[in-house]
Amino acid sequence: MKPKVILTHRVHPEVIELLSDQCEVIPNTTDDTLTRDEILRRAQNAEAIMTFMPDSVDEAFLRACPQLRVIGCALKGYDNYDVDACTRHSVWITNVPDLLTIPTAELTIGLLIGLTRNVLAGDRFMRSGQFNGWRPVLYGAGLTGKTIGLIGMGAVGRAIAQRLVGYEMRVLYSDPMALPKEKETQWNLERVDLAALLAISDFVVPMVPYRDETLHMIDASVLAQMKMGAYLINACRGSVVDEQAVIEALASGRLAGYAADVFEMEEWARPNRPHAIPQKLLEDMERTLFTPHIGSAVDSVRLEIELEAARNILQVLRGEAPQGAINRPEAKVSA
Repeated sequence: MKPKVILTHRVHPEVIELLSDQCEVIPNTTDDTLTRDEILRRAQNAEAIMTFMPDSVDEAFLRACPQLRVIGCALKGYDNYDVDACTRHSVWITNVPDLLTIPTAELTIGLLIGLTRNVLAGDRFMRSGQFNGWRPVLYGAGLTGKTIGLIGMGAVGRAIAQRLVGYEMRVLYSDPMALPKEKETQWNLERVDLAALLAISDFVVPMVPYRDETLHMIDASVLAQMKMGAYLINACRGSVVDEQAVIEALASGRLAGYAADVFEMEEWARPNRPHAIPQKLLEDMERTLFTPHIGSAVDSVRLEIELEAARNILQVLRGEAPQGAINRPEAKVSA
């Protein structure tokens, strides 16, 4: 019998075709997230699962799936997954670390321009039927000559910096590790401490992973250090930003605007996470711009992410060590 593979979310047909040659594939043909109970019902005798952002795996999940050999995560960040528990249960866990970088950087710059140039407000105005030609309205903030501060210079931070070349901006970054001097020169970067970045920057963009130490990294005290009337853009992880503090900073004028593609409600493994975006944020349509976590939602990129997750699964089922391994449970490796 072919090994059973569970897909927790809808994928491209090419992914099912790739897996079906060697596996019995149980897909999710809807656009909805399966409940944990439904995933466990389907996976109780499965050898592999392909998982996505809303999923999480813990000790209890693994005990309920005793035949599981591999979890192929179609994502980069894996804090929703208990890696140590997977290792103890001799289950490989893999991710796709690189393919999300460029589309996330592109969207971050899109959010920056969309927020500061009032693109959404302009669209609403055009559809209202009130447009009769040019009027002196919806003046925003341009980028040329302004200062942007990038907090974190990992893969996405570097991709943003690279794409900002040509915007004629002053680009600051704060990171414990300095980039090579040649990169700083090539991308016109200045490394400063966080306090200086916050005080100087017209636009602040955190690009850090979600960990205990980055939970609410951008809180009321940090927002108070930002330049009056600055903009904040969050496309890394929702819980890096304290959304309640943002509401207060917008109300006081400390923040001129806030754009986000990620939200605190999405941290499924975080204890006491909020279960909705604060209503006051959603109602502030003049100073906010939100997208539904579409940082990697480029069709060709999502296809390749799913295919890479599928290849990792197939490698384990063939007895090989997967290319995207996060752990190394030696008991189930023959290669």
